[in-house]
Parts: sequence; C-alpha cells; structure tokens
Amino acid sequence: MNRFIFQCWIYTFFKIIWGLNVINVTVDGGEWIVIHRKTNKKDQVKINKNIRAAEVRLIDLDGNQIGNVPTYKALAIAADHGLDLVEVSPNAKPPVCRIMDYSRYKYEQTKKKREAKKKQSTFQVKEIKLRPKTGAHDLQVKINKTIKFIEKKDKVKISVIFRGREITLSQHSKDLLETILKATEEIAYVEQKPKYEGRTLVMLLSPKWPALNFTIFMAQNVQTG
Repeated sequence: MNRFIFQCWIYTFFKIIWGLNVINVTVDGGEWIVIHRKTNKKDQVKINKNIRAAEVRLIDLDGNQIGNVPTYKALAIAADHGLDLVEVSPNAKPPVCRIMDYSRYKYEQTKKKREAKKKQSTFQVKEIKLRPKTGAHDLQVKINKTIKFIEKKDKVKISVIFRGREITLSQHSKDLLETILKATEEIAYVEQKPKYEGRTLVMLLSPKWPALNFTIFMAQNVQTG
C-alpha cells in the first residue's frame, strides 16, 4: 500500500474513531507514532447534543428563567426556534443552559475582543524634571516638551526636585506646576494631584483623548492649509 495513503487512513482512524485532535501520524520501524494536540477542556463549550446532563436549568432567548427541564425537552425547545442549547454554567447542579444563536454569539464575542484590542493603547510615562528656581525660559522649554509628550498620548510625570534649603520654596514650586497645568489644560488632565515623594513634588498628567485628537487634527489642517 502506498505509504501516503496508509498514513491518511491511520490519521482518519484516530481522528474519527478515537476522537483525537490529531496533528500527524508517522510509521517508524513498524510502530505507529500518533501526535495529537492537547485541548483545554475548560475552554470547551458544550452545545446541543454534546450536553450530557439528563436535566438542565434552562434560560430562554430573552434571559427568562424557565427552570429545571429534561435536556431532551430543552433541545426540542431550542430546535423549535432554530437556535442552539448552550451550556453556560457547567459546574452548577443541574448545569445552566441558555437558548441562543451560538454562531452569532461567538461572532459578537470575537468582534468585542477585536474592538477592545483596538481601544487598548500603549503609552509611556515620561518625566519632566524641574527645580524650584527654574526660570521662565527654561520653564517654557519644559512646557513645550510636556505638550509634545501629551500629543504622543503619553502620560507625563512632572517632578520638582528640592535640594537643601530649597524646600522652603514649596509654594513657588506649586505655582510652577500650576503654570504647566494651565498651559496644557486643553489636552491634559491631572491624574495625580501634586504630592510630596520625599524631597520631590510630583504631579501626573494624562492625555484628554477627544480634545487631544481634535487639537492634533486642527494643527495638521493649519499646516496643510
């Protein structure tokens, strides 16, 4: 017998007769080597005839509790509606099953995961360091850097570092942070109010997403206009 046809026959045997999730079948020195993929039973959802319990607690399509019914009757109800019986809580006694369009449910779940993934965004926390005696020119440079970081959708940690007797200038340091906040208030908000971490006064700014997108859009139009 052709070796390839023989392997295909063995593959089908293990796949259908034994129900294994077979990846490959090889013959080595007269011995059969079956490679199969392990499946995580916790991730498997039982639907329709795969539900083995004799009785289930049934939930209808609208989410109403029907109560405990024989599984065959629950399957019949689902079939009458052209829908599926899905085991949603297998550990309950009896298992909880719901009538639904399982294919549509899976599609919607996949769609939700995809949309959630799109909304997720990676960001970094950048740090801007100041001294209580930072002058107006240097402060403006720091503000410009802060705005650039915010426009890149990063969070910005503003740190005012005290040395020696500079701790007596705490009010002046708070005024510096207030100046930065006013300069960025249209595109950023205070996620963490100014607080002391040792001899450092810290404030955390985060992007305002809708306002930030509008600001970037307007800036691009001004440049291309």
